[in-house]
Amino acid sequence: MKIEIPYGDKKVPIEIKGGNPVQLIYPNEVEPVDEEEALLKGLENPIGSESFDDFLNGAKNILFIVNDATRPTPTAKILNVLYNRIKDKDIKFMVATGTHRIPTEKEYKFIFGGYYTNLRKKIFVHESKKRENMVYMGKTLRGTEVYLNKMILEADKIVTIGSVEPHYFAGYTGGRKSFLPGTASFDTIEQNHKYALYPEAKPLALKGNPVHEDMVDALSAIKGKEIFSIQIVLNKKHNIYSVSTGDIHASFKTAISKADDVFAVKIREKADIVVSIVCPPMDMDLYQSQKGIENAKLALKKGGILILVSQCKMGIGDRTFFELLSGEETPLKVIEKVKKGYKLGYHKSTKIAQLCLEAEIWAVTDIGNRDIESIFIKPFSRIQEAVDKAIEKKGERANIIFFFDGSLSVPKLS
Repeated sequence: MKIEIPYGDKKVPIEIKGGNPVQLIYPNEVEPVDEEEALLKGLENPIGSESFDDFLNGAKNILFIVNDATRPTPTAKILNVLYNRIKDKDIKFMVATGTHRIPTEKEYKFIFGGYYTNLRKKIFVHESKKRENMVYMGKTLRGTEVYLNKMILEADKIVTIGSVEPHYFAGYTGGRKSFLPGTASFDTIEQNHKYALYPEAKPLALKGNPVHEDMVDALSAIKGKEIFSIQIVLNKKHNIYSVSTGDIHASFKTAISKADDVFAVKIREKADIVVSIVCPPMDMDLYQSQKGIENAKLALKKGGILILVSQCKMGIGDRTFFELLSGEETPLKVIEKVKKGYKLGYHKSTKIAQLCLEAEIWAVTDIGNRDIESIFIKPFSRIQEAVDKAIEKKGERANIIFFFDGSLSVPKLS
C-alpha cells in the first residue's frame, strides 16, 4: 500500500510493504456549503440575540476578539462579509494570544488577509504577562483569580470570532476560550490550566470537565457586557462548514454538534501502531503538536507505538514543558515533580510522561535528535524509516492507523 503523508507544505510518499491491516483515518466528509451564504445567514439569524446589524447600532468602541495564527479560524473570510458593515464604526481588534507569543508580520497577514493594511492601526495584541494591562474581576467557584485585559472592560460592545474544534483538555475550542485563556492574564491561565491534570479534562467532554467549567465561570465576571459571538466550524479542507452566531454560550453549543460531524471519527478497533500527522498551522512547534499525541493515543493499544509526524519548523515552542521533561531521568519522576507544584505547561509534560509509562512515542520532526531523545521520545529523520521500524518491532500482523489531522480529529470506537 502506498500513502502520501503531509509534512509541512510537502507530501511525502511511503509504502507499507507487508500485509499489515491499515486504516486511513481522516476528518469526516460533510456536505459542502456556500461560505458567504452561510456567513450571511448566520449573521441575520443569531441564536438568543438580535441580528449583527442591530447589535452594532449605536455602539461605540466595539472590540473584536480574534484568534491568533495557531488556530485555522478563517478570520479574513469572515471580514469579507463584515468589513463594509464595520469600516466606518469605532472599532478595535484584539488578537487573543492567551500565553502564545506575539504574531509575526506574516501571521498578521494570515489572520486579517487583505484587510491588514487598512486595519493595522486598530489591531492590538494581548500580552498575558503585562499585568499593567489587566483588571482583576474576582474569583471563580474553583478559586481561579480572574484578571482580564482592560480593553474588554473599556469596550462598549464585544464581537468574538472563533472556530470550534475538539481540544485535548478543554473539550472543545471556541466560545468562552476567547476570554480564558484568550485575553486573560498569565496567572489566571496557569490557575485554570492546572485542571488539565484531571482525567475528566479530555477531548469531546464538557460536562464534569473542570477546565471548561472554570472557563465558563470566569466569563460570568463580565456578566452584563454585550457580546455577539461568531463561531465557525471548518471541514477537513479548512473550508467553512457551519456558522452559528449570537449568544456566546448558545452559539458555542450549536457549533459543538457540527464540530462532532467533522472531527469525531470512528475507528473499528485500537491499533498497535498509530501514526499521528499534524497539519498546519498546528505543526509550527512541538508545544502545539503535542495535541496530536493526546488525540491519537485514544486509538492506541497499551504497549503500542505512537509516531508523531509534525514538521515543528519553529522548534520546541514554549519551553516550560520541555525543560521539565528533559530535566528528569524518568517519566515517573516527571509526574512526581508536577504533584509537588504546578506551572503552566506542566500538563503537557504530565500527559507525555503518562503515555510513556504505557506505550512508546516516536517522532519525525525538524527538531534535533538530542532534544527529542531528552523528553523520552525516539526521533527519526524519515517517515518511511519510522514506520518500517515500528512494523519490524510489532510484527507483520500489527494493525496500523494513519491518523490525518491528528491535532484536531478525535477517534471514537465504533
